[in-house]
Amino acid sequence: MTATSKCPINHGTIPVLDDDPFAPEVLEDPIPFQTRLREAGPVAYLSKYNAYAIGGYDEMSAAVSDWQGLSSGSGVGLNEPWRARGLLQMDPPEHDAPREVLQEILSARVLRSMKDNCVDRARTLIDELLEGTEPGGQVEVDAHKQIGAVFPVNFFPDASGIDETDRENLVPYADHIFNSLGPRNELVKQGECRAAELQEWALSKCQRENLKPEGFGADIWAAADRGEILHEHAPLLTRSLLSAGVDTTVYGISGVLYAMGANPEQWDKLKANPGMARVAFDESLRWHSPVQQIFRKATRDIEIGGVVIPAESRVLLCFQSANHDPRRWDNPLKFDLDRDPSGHLAFGMGMHQCVGQHAARLQAATLLEELLERVDKIELVAPVGRHHNNVLRGIDSVPLRFTLKK
Repeated sequence: MTATSKCPINHGTIPVLDDDPFAPEVLEDPIPFQTRLREAGPVAYLSKYNAYAIGGYDEMSAAVSDWQGLSSGSGVGLNEPWRARGLLQMDPPEHDAPREVLQEILSARVLRSMKDNCVDRARTLIDELLEGTEPGGQVEVDAHKQIGAVFPVNFFPDASGIDETDRENLVPYADHIFNSLGPRNELVKQGECRAAELQEWALSKCQRENLKPEGFGADIWAAADRGEILHEHAPLLTRSLLSAGVDTTVYGISGVLYAMGANPEQWDKLKANPGMARVAFDESLRWHSPVQQIFRKATRDIEIGGVVIPAESRVLLCFQSANHDPRRWDNPLKFDLDRDPSGHLAFGMGMHQCVGQHAARLQAATLLEELLERVDKIELVAPVGRHHNNVLRGIDSVPLRFTLKK
């Protein structure tokens, strides 16, 4: 619906949208809603949820950086959090020490030392997919089920020191956590039947005695032993790496392969300049942002774009809408490697910017680099299948055809 009325609060100064951003048709294709959100103005009022929403790039940049006025400390969902809080649901000063620990553990310097292992894993995966295909031949793959949903589920838990058993629980565990940040709709209800079981499983995996002696998890517990964080935070931080880092990277990798298949001329550009693999991943994150939207809570009356959001209000921050704002990006719906995607908000900005972004970039760029060695053409051969999630831009299938180099 269009913004044809005004919010009854604040003397009618904020446009009202009757859209449901969590409706199945919006989760299937969120772009029309996000366009209406931007066109409504700097802030819109979502009548269905008694919440506010921000979708423009400039307003979003200011909002995500303002942790004092728009707090994550009372949860980043529509409702108050029902579970123990991780890093994303902390604000300073509580947030400072845990984030500093994770930034060091997940730094670009540390991840560079893991590059060879990442290359070996990517090469093995690609070799298995292309096995038996002659040079110049073609092979059809589901780039989500066979690459995107496979690589992060093994690489990141291995790096964290999580043992190999029951890793099939990782994706549904994180899927339910992200779903729970929205309203209690059918997606949430469907996940509730296993929620307690998966919660217990994840917490158990992150206890010191169940972690391998080397890995991000062991490093987090060592930081607790040194007094840098509380011991009670150690399993929560380890678990947050899994809940926040796996599904988002799964959809990020599937998204960049979808982008290449849907835009084969961009694959040709990447072949001509393989050093742009990380730029290609960032452009795909702008174009097809894995995290669509989260909430924050206004700690006081806060002004955004000249209008005031009342204290205690829930505020929807729509990342992909900002990443598609034509006032910031020329032809924003085009995936374009000639574009400089720096400044996109797919990883957030400011205090709560994604601490695992270097790990995601390492995995995605390594996979692209290995494919560039072997694959001449990538083509999308059928529509992408969607997996609905209240927060994530989910993917269920990416049917591609690879033509191998001669």
